Amino acid sequence: MEEQDVLNLETGTKEITSLTPAVVKIVKTTVEDVGEKKNQKLVCEVKHPDRDETIKISSVKYEKQGKLQVVGLWVNLDEDEKIRKGSALAVLMSFLSVDSPKGLEEKEINTAEDERGYLCFKAY
Repeated sequence: MEEQDVLNLETGTKEITSLTPAVVKIVKTTVEDVGEKKNQKLVCEVKHPDRDETIKISSVKYEKQGKLQVVGLWVNLDEDEKIRKGSALAVLMSFLSVDSPKGLEEKEINTAEDERGYLCFKAY
């Protein structure tokens, strides 16, 4: 659609439909640079049962110190250049019994909603 055409559009009557939490299948994992500092974050493309195309999830909800937290799947490495023990990514990998982020592919996992209504992985 041309930019000038957009300037003449009226507001529609259909709101965005949010996906409900469900079991999803991770079909692809990638690492993306985020922000000016280019911090790396794991992004998982998942197949949701209510959507034909894949969606992306890059956060996990898990229990830490007795409280549920939603944290991004940031790539934090230790001195040995391995995924830092105790990081959100390490917690997700442990929850799904895999040794590497690539091992998450083809795994199925429940999702939950975060505070803003977005889906995240449920690892508790």
